[in-house]
Amino acid sequence: MEKKDILSLSPGEIEEELIALGEKKFRGKQLYEWLHKKRVVSFSECTNLSAALISKLDERYFINRLTIKRKLVSAIDGTTKYLYEFSDGEKAETVMMSYNHGNSLCISTQVGCKMGCSFCASTKAGFVRNLLPSEMLLQIYESERDSGKKVESLVLMGIGEPLDNYDNVLKFLGILSSPEGTNLSLRHVSLSTCGLVEKIYDLAELKLGLTLSVSLHAPTDEKRSAIMPVNKRYGTAELIEACKYYFEKTGRRISFEFALISGVNDNAETAKELIRLLKPISPCHVNLIPVNEIKEGPYRKSENVKSFCSMLIKGGINATVRRTLGADISAACGQLRRDNI
Repeated sequence: MEKKDILSLSPGEIEEELIALGEKKFRGKQLYEWLHKKRVVSFSECTNLSAALISKLDERYFINRLTIKRKLVSAIDGTTKYLYEFSDGEKAETVMMSYNHGNSLCISTQVGCKMGCSFCASTKAGFVRNLLPSEMLLQIYESERDSGKKVESLVLMGIGEPLDNYDNVLKFLGILSSPEGTNLSLRHVSLSTCGLVEKIYDLAELKLGLTLSVSLHAPTDEKRSAIMPVNKRYGTAELIEACKYYFEKTGRRISFEFALISGVNDNAETAKELIRLLKPISPCHVNLIPVNEIKEGPYRKSENVKSFCSMLIKGGINATVRRTLGADISAACGQLRRDNI
């Protein structure tokens, strides 16, 4: 019998599994709390379950695990970067960041990435597989355990494209927000996508309350297609229409990520093009990021970040420059995994 990954099961699914084993429905809630509140690593730790039930659980299910392969702590701001190894030996990255408003965790949703953005380290080592709901949850659980810090907001912006792992990500979000477990409001979750349009429409219909963060990085098809292959499938006009729909359906303001690359997308002409593109989707927010320089890439950080931000604000677009954290530990996603394959 192949064992099931019990951490990837929803509260309702666990109840159904235990009923099928001849147990009362309330046993499902007890077990779920052991797994997601007390975060046990073996069924033998569930002290209010009978020995007979524990034996049945051991026969049919496993509690997934991950281990810390590497851990880097910034001497500048305390940002902590974890390289986690999963049970099959594959690896992904997680970053714990502290802000005035609390602790934020950036997690990965895939091992590697298919999207091929030319400035991103995550795609350089290739795509391997999707992460399971349990593997996304465990990045939170282990980071909290190791750091002693409570995660108050979550960003799905690590390695991988979350909407390319749509079903597992939705399952993960349901488990994460369930009152019986971690009970994190999805209003404190931001999902970053390079723009898989059909999935943006699907996500809008669910009205989950999470923030959609769109990796834009260029305002025209010509410029965006040159650095983001996904734009050849979904052009900027189509993407903006999907974003407008998301805002109309959910009432949640869209955040656009814009990595400024010296000599590529950091001039006044690009700022004007960006203003024209985003005006119809107001209110929105542009998060400007100096591009992360990677060994294999030709791109360099722009020196025009502040002036570019000022141009957007004068043009009526809400814009800020992202605070850089963990600069001394290569905290940008993908770099640590790539160096440890």
